[in-house]
Amino acid sequence: MSDFPDTASGAQAVPAERGSTTGGRPKVLFVGNLTTSLTNFRYDLLKELAERADVLACAPENDAATEAALAEIGVTFRQIPMARAGLNPFQDMSTLFTLIGICREIRPDIVFAYTMKPIIFSGLAARVTGVRRRFAMCTGLGYVFADAELTLRRKVLRAVATGLYRIGLKGADEVLVYNSVDAEEFRSRRLLAPQAALSIVPGSGVNLARYAKSHQPTDPPVFLMIARLLRDKGVFEYAEAARQLREQFPEVRCQLLGPLDDNPDSVNAQQLEEWGQQGHIEYLGETKDVRPFLKECSVFVLPTVYREGIPRAILEAMSTGRAVITTDAPGCADAISDGENGFIVPKRNPEGLADAMRKFVEDRSLIESMGQAARARAEQEFDVARINTILLRKMGLIDSDTTLPSTATD
Repeated sequence: MSDFPDTASGAQAVPAERGSTTGGRPKVLFVGNLTTSLTNFRYDLLKELAERADVLACAPENDAATEAALAEIGVTFRQIPMARAGLNPFQDMSTLFTLIGICREIRPDIVFAYTMKPIIFSGLAARVTGVRRRFAMCTGLGYVFADAELTLRRKVLRAVATGLYRIGLKGADEVLVYNSVDAEEFRSRRLLAPQAALSIVPGSGVNLARYAKSHQPTDPPVFLMIARLLRDKGVFEYAEAARQLREQFPEVRCQLLGPLDDNPDSVNAQQLEEWGQQGHIEYLGETKDVRPFLKECSVFVLPTVYREGIPRAILEAMSTGRAVITTDAPGCADAISDGENGFIVPKRNPEGLADAMRKFVEDRSLIESMGQAARARAEQEFDVARINTILLRKMGLIDSDTTLPSTATD
């Protein structure tokens, strides 16, 4: 188990010497912007870290299930104040001061943060407290840097975000991104110093055993989209493509899985009900485990225009042996070879999306052949063990000759 004291967030404890835990194990402060993401997306990495270091994971929400799951693998959890969206200076200062207090208390050897606010404020806290090794992983530049109409609000947010990234990333050992478009954006906007190390890693990876390959239904074909129900995720394009497709092939099923959001850009309950009454979309609600739904679908669809890194939902679908239809948005197409393990369509183009879906209906052998190609690519490039090997080497927790065993079992 980790050797961190169970004290309140930000407590000003007497600093310990770095690396002074039992056995001289290094200490890692791991910061995210969503508590459930620690187990949903980072569980395998945290488990590997905990075998080599004392790990304190911090995120905003209090979630008993996440805390229990982390405790089972020897990771200590601490809730911190953080508003995931918006720029409220009082809330953000609370985040910063809490992280400064934690750094002074536990004296970590390594700080590892992912997503925008954790990167910025843990980077600042680490600099203030003299943490020598700092890593930032950008999982996608998101709304602020999206290719969309540059309104006054977006201009202001982009300018503020640019300045904060520059401050938070100053002196970082390395910045990690998921795709070449984001790498270029970091350089061209000077979000980090010209001499700073910047590397591309192939997404967060996927546990190939947890998302095991399964047979794809073909009669009738079942299309599935999993996403937060935001306009920029392509929900409206999917609904229109489903309408066009089912007018020609009424037996086809088009399913939608994901939570409603309080974001003004979100689909509302009335719209979902209307789609349901029209019969083109089956709304499945939301879930904490997408695997049963992936198992019952033929093809996965994600027509997003959002600035994704490499969408985890795409990797999970590929791992289960599902062909993928997605857009040419940054990051989305990185996992898909058009015509081999899926199709890439233009953004905001329901007609193009419907045409791609139609190909699987008219030639149902593509469901299996492209699904097999998707699983093969997941095994070759996106195994979470491969990604974690890269990250642990960069943090100096394993040597260059060590490779974590694959998670594939079939």
